[in-house]
Amino acid sequence: MDMPLPSADAAAAKPPFPYDGPAALREPVAAALTRVVDPEVAMSIVDVGLIYGVTIDCGKAHVRVTMTSAACPVTDLIIEEIENELDRVLPAGCALDVELCWEPAWSPDMMSARAKRFMGW
Repeated sequence: MDMPLPSADAAAAKPPFPYDGPAALREPVAAALTRVVDPEVAMSIVDVGLIYGVTIDCGKAHVRVTMTSAACPVTDLIIEEIENELDRVLPAGCALDVELCWEPAWSPDMMSARAKRFMGW
């Protein structure tokens, strides 16, 4: 039996990653990051669990992101796509810092329920 998807209001109230910033940017930022696809698994980086957090304050956006492996061959591509998608939704002049981090180490437990179903887990 399919579970009902959360309403748009519920999704806007709680993004699938830690978010600290203006409420008006919460949904556009989450949507922008959801449009970035990890080409190795053909899923959104949000569903894969690669976004560790977003902070937007005083004209600066900081995104903490990881990869499934330090040897990921598409790291630069994913970071470039994050920057491109966020540039479309952040206010003009907002500086953007995408930090690649390795702590905590990524694990399949970080994937969304949708991603786990897609992978057959």
